[in-house]
Amino acid sequence: MNHAVLFVCLGNICRSPLAEGVFRTLVEEAGQTGRFTVESAGTGAWHIGNPPDPRSIDVAARHGLDISAQRARQVCTEDFHRFDTIVAMDRDNLETLKFRTAGGSARIRLLLNAPERDVPDPYYGGPDGFDHVLRLVRAGCVDLLDSLTGAGQPRSGAPQGS
Repeated sequence: MNHAVLFVCLGNICRSPLAEGVFRTLVEEAGQTGRFTVESAGTGAWHIGNPPDPRSIDVAARHGLDISAQRARQVCTEDFHRFDTIVAMDRDNLETLKFRTAGGSARIRLLLNAPERDVPDPYYGGPDGFDHVLRLVRAGCVDLLDSLTGAGQPRSGAPQGS
């Protein structure tokens, strides 16, 4: 059974490409590659066709992830039918997705449960913001994969002592 997961932020160049890269890596490490389809998109159209922000590419590379080949795209109506789970990086994008649902069957949820429910947009900040986002995304992706596979064991990608 294949479970399709779509990660969504505003422009699809900072947070959601990181989440796609982290989740894809966690899936591979868990030996679950054939069980998941993983993509990312943005609610906005400003960056369609562009690679991730260079700061996202850099922070990903420093953690052994290559997201440089990803290209931004905008969420479309078909996504709500094609994906099983659509994961918003923050409450604003969650509300936008719920508004655009178009009767699809996808489960729409936030990446983080608590304590910080939103993954902050690092676009206008410095490199430290991207490091913070990667830590939040990794923790959220570990929890998401555990919930989708029914596992409760820590994975090698889990943050330690954060």
